[in-house]
Amino acid sequence: LAILMIGTNNSNREDNTAEEIADGIKAIVDRMQAKMPTTKILIVAIFARGEKPSAQREKNGAASALAAQLADNQRIFYLDINDKFLEADGTLPKDVMPDFLHPNEKGYQVWAEAMEPTVKKLMGEAGQ
Repeated sequence: LAILMIGTNNSNREDNTAEEIADGIKAIVDRMQAKMPTTKILIVAIFARGEKPSAQREKNGAASALAAQLADNQRIFYLDINDKFLEADGTLPKDVMPDFLHPNEKGYQVWAEAMEPTVKKLMGEAGQ
């Protein structure tokens, strides 16, 4: 299993559109499939960034939604765990991502716990 979480660095200002970011993710997935033909690929949605909802978050969400379309649920899978990071009002808590971009220890714990069931399932470890 290879886990791919990429794209936020391309969303700054006018760097790239959501479509361009998704095209980049597709290119990487295509390359991974060519190099690792028997490996499952789990695409993780681009994490929310910034303290509050913003145009950049919307761009990342749109890019993630496009990337989700790559999932065939046989070799390519998609997982969005942003709801685990955000408060009900859409705020990204500072105690999870102090700079509103990079997870801290608590953020990594949230990330790991949110992904664990999917990783176990894809690795054939469900119920063990």
